[in-house]
Amino acid sequence: MYDPLRRFKADIFQALAHPTRIAILELLGAGELSAGALIERLGMEQATVSQHLAVLRAKQLVLNRKVGNQVFYSVRDPILIEVLNLMRAYFHTHLKEASGMLDEMEKPLAGVR
Repeated sequence: MYDPLRRFKADIFQALAHPTRIAILELLGAGELSAGALIERLGMEQATVSQHLAVLRAKQLVLNRKVGNQVFYSVRDPILIEVLNLMRAYFHTHLKEASGMLDEMEKPLAGVR
């Protein structure tokens, strides 16, 4: 079954399927940054960051504008940052659940010495 909306969603999640691209979007969530600032904050090589930015541009998740010899990037739609924040909350909830299970496992069993 072909569903254009599901294909669209899958394409977006595919673009988000790398920690570096998520880090870029999180940094841009605070506002526009130059490519140089992104490279510096990520602590990565220029070529690597450029490749990830190309993926984000191709999926139209970021916008770019050139000023002189600098390129500035921003998140195309702030709702994307909301999606990432929801994923953070989802992770936090599941981490709490796992922690609770570990706590239960560490309790001594009744009648076991």
